[in-house]
Amino acid sequence: MAYVVTENCIKCKYTDCVDVCPVDCFHEGPNFLVIDPDECIDCTLCVPECPAEAIFAEDDVPAAQRSFIALNAELSRTWPSITERKDALPDAEAWDKKPDKAKLLER
Repeated sequence: MAYVVTENCIKCKYTDCVDVCPVDCFHEGPNFLVIDPDECIDCTLCVPECPAEAIFAEDDVPAAQRSFIALNAELSRTWPSITERKDALPDAEAWDKKPDKAKLLER
């Protein structure tokens, strides 16, 4: 079971999670992060580090967010790995907890 980055990361893209990942399983897109399910070792270290509370164990992903399981797997194959913390997007706080951000995902 891997961990999954869900919708609330879109347009926030905090990278606190990247700092604690022992296997560098995060991958970065323009306005979203994903976790490679084949690299994730289920250590749980990223979950409490996410200010947007956007990371869930695969079995705990809310029903409305289940499509993000496949999305993480798909995008992690093409997006570059991110191994160092960066600043969040400039308006991250304004976008945190906003609903219906999936349509804003930039590939």
